[in-house]
Amino acid sequence: MAVVTLKIDDIDVAIASGSSILTASKEAGVKIPTLCHLEGVSDVGACRLCLVQIKGSDKLVPSCITEVREGMEVFTQTDILKEYRKMTVELLFAEGNHICATCVANNNCQLQDTAVEVGMDHSRFNYRFPDRDVDLSHPMFGIDHNRCILCTRCVRVCSEIEGAHVWNVGFRGAAAKIISGLNQPWGDVSACTSCGKCVEACPTGTIFHKGVTTAEMHKHPDNIDFLHTAREKHQWTR
Repeated sequence: MAVVTLKIDDIDVAIASGSSILTASKEAGVKIPTLCHLEGVSDVGACRLCLVQIKGSDKLVPSCITEVREGMEVFTQTDILKEYRKMTVELLFAEGNHICATCVANNNCQLQDTAVEVGMDHSRFNYRFPDRDVDLSHPMFGIDHNRCILCTRCVRVCSEIEGAHVWNVGFRGAAAKIISGLNQPWGDVSACTSCGKCVEACPTGTIFHKGVTTAEMHKHPDNIDFLHTAREKHQWTR
């Protein structure tokens, strides 16, 4: 196996060729914030929170989908990166209807945790207050589009782990939203196996178990990585 050596925030790292900068940063003990990344499924660079700077380049690149190169020098905590990450989280709050105090995932929400991590306590941008729906047609689960950040983790886990292909992204621009089936009510999509993997994968309170109320939702996204490893390597014990 070919090995690549690089520096991340002046820390020397040796990692297998083909690995992402995000994976290398974890090896180095360097934390990079991210919302769309989920262990066990492919990366798509949707949230743009994991942007990093590379010496010799004037571009900011998403660390989850950028491969390491020999001799690369990566910076993850520059002032411009911190400001971009804070602005990104502010925009996520401004473009949706995120009312933490009444959310099932309050105090157990990755968007909320990320806001604290990047130092965001208010948004400088005007709130859009979009008119979004809540789909409760499924007998076990619900989806509240007001809380969705379009990370597509539900889409990828349903496609790559469960193989049901229930979810996708429909429409364009500000009208873009997660849709089930052919833009049908979730409960009408016969492909859904009611496995609940999309619930566990969701970083916010968008997809939830029916019957839970404010701050009662506790998710276990690490189960997705366990299932992926179990199926790929036949390791069915933790």
